Amino acid sequence: MCIDFKNLNSACPKDYYPLPDINGKIESVVGFWYKCFLDAYKRYYQVQMAHDNEEKTAFYTDQGTYCYTMMLFGLKSAGATYQRLVDTAFQSQIRRNLEAYVDDMVIKGNDEMVLIVGIVKTFDNLWKINMKLNQKKCSFRVEEGKFLGYMVTSEGIRANLKKTKAIVDMQSPQTLREMQSLSGKLAALKRFLSQLAERSLPFFDTLC
Repeated sequence: MCIDFKNLNSACPKDYYPLPDINGKIESVVGFWYKCFLDAYKRYYQVQMAHDNEEKTAFYTDQGTYCYTMMLFGLKSAGATYQRLVDTAFQSQIRRNLEAYVDDMVIKGNDEMVLIVGIVKTFDNLWKINMKLNQKKCSFRVEEGKFLGYMVTSEGIRANLKKTKAIVDMQSPQTLREMQSLSGKLAALKRFLSQLAERSLPFFDTLC
């Protein structure tokens, strides 16, 4: 099912609540021996819509008219609303024993007991806001794991092998769309490629 919220989004003011700096979040997890990687279940669908706003998401079918009771993907400020919820719920932990970017969270610690305390506090805050986790995407007490597209270890940051393999296995670009795809993949690995901007100039010239 697909619903067009173009008119609703154009009538709503934009929420300028900022998303965290990705590089800063990744760097803040490096150097910790123990980590727990958590993933929130179905992201936006865990945020309750204000009762007065439910009717604004109304849609009709041959069986009647319905509306959403939970926030859904496609609404103008869904991302900003979700990030504000996470920042508020975990305010006492962020930059101490937990980092969160939208639905991705990492509990961190250099001592097992410290890590356990962080886990207990995190689950307590999850319970308070009734947020559920995706069990298949969570891992506990590991030294390395994937966070925001990068492999984070106790010693540093490694490139995601799936992303590097995607570039290695690519055929030489033949169309504009394929060149755009290559540029996007290279940008995702920019921290591992020296002088990437200069080396990518021939690619950008073909896009002009």
